[in-house]
Amino acid sequence: MSTATHAPAPLPEGLSASTPTEADLDDLVRLLRRHEREARGWPGAQSDSVRAEVSGRGASTHRHEMVRDADGTARAWLSLHDRAAGRVLVGVTIDPDLPDEQADPLADWAFDRVQELGRELLHERGMQRTQLDSGAFADDERQQRWLRAAGYEHVRDWWQMTRPVDPDEDDATPELREGVEIFRVRQDDGVGMPDEDDLRAVHLVLEESFADHFNSYRETFEEFVARLREDPGHRWDHWWLATVDGEPAGAVVASISRGSIGADGTASPDSSYIDYIGVHRRARGRGVAKGLLRTVVADAAARGRSSVGLEVDADSPTGADGLYRSLGWETRYVTQSWHRTVTLDTEGER
Repeated sequence: MSTATHAPAPLPEGLSASTPTEADLDDLVRLLRRHEREARGWPGAQSDSVRAEVSGRGASTHRHEMVRDADGTARAWLSLHDRAAGRVLVGVTIDPDLPDEQADPLADWAFDRVQELGRELLHERGMQRTQLDSGAFADDERQQRWLRAAGYEHVRDWWQMTRPVDPDEDDATPELREGVEIFRVRQDDGVGMPDEDDLRAVHLVLEESFADHFNSYRETFEEFVARLREDPGHRWDHWWLATVDGEPAGAVVASISRGSIGADGTASPDSSYIDYIGVHRRARGRGVAKGLLRTVVADAAARGRSSVGLEVDADSPTGADGLYRSLGWETRYVTQSWHRTVTLDTEGER
C-alpha cells in the first residue's frame, strides 16, 4: 500500500537513544520479557539469544538502538537484521508499561528510525529497494496499530506449534519407505567441520522446497550458513539430509532452545526447535517429511529434551499443519508477519 512521505517523528522529550552494549543486555532482556508477557501471556526471551544479536556472533548483521527515559529505564528497543539481499527483519519493542499517550509518539519515532536505518543498509548493499519484515503476536492489538500506522501491511499468520517428547522415543527409528534414507550431515574429519557437499545439498533442497511458498526468495549458500551459525542454539549435529534413490530429497535444520527459570523459580528443560524442514517437490508423497520429523523427535528424546517446536504457515500450500498435528504437534500461539517496502527514493515506497 502507498504511504505519503512525511517529516521524521522526533524522539519524545525526556528520552535518549543510543546503541546498546554488553552492559545493556540485562535491561534489554527484561524489556523484551515484559513485552512478551503482556502481548502473548508469558515471557520467553533468553539472555543468550539477545547477546548473540547485540554483541555476539550475530552482531555483524544487526543494528540496534535502545531508548531510555530520564531515570535510566529502558523504554524501547529497535533491531534490524540484514538477513539477505532484499530482506531486513525488523523488531520494535515498546515498554508495555507506558500508557498510549507516551507509547504512541515513541512508536512513531521508532518506526521512522527503522526506515532510516533500513535505507542505510540499502546504501551499503548498493541496492535500491528492500523489504522490511516485522511482526506481532496475534493478540497484540497495540503493536498491530503501530505497524499499520507506519505503513506496514499484515500479510501472513504463522502457527507456533510444539510437541512434547517422551523419553521412551529415543530409540524410535522411523520406518522409511523403499529407497528413502535419512542421515545426519557428515563431518569432515580433516577439518572438524561438516561435509561441505552435505551442507550444500541441504541448502539446495530447502531452496527448491520453498520455491512455491509465500514470500520465497533466493538466499545464497554463504548467507544461509552464516545466518544459521549466528543462532546461539545452532549445532552442526542438528542438520539431517534425506535422499530418495540416492538423490537429495529432504532436509532438516534444527537448534537448541534453552530452558528458563520461571517466576516461581522452577526450571524448564531444554527443547529442540526445527528451524527448517523441506522436501523437494519431486519427492513429495514418499514419507520423507514424516521420517525427518520422527528423526528429530528421537534425537530430542535421546538428548533429554522436553519438546520439539516449529513454525508453520497458516496458509501452507502443502497442508503441512495436517502432518504435524497427526504426529502430535499442537499450536501454542500465533504470530503475524507485517511487510513494508523501503527504497532509497522515498516516493517509490509501498
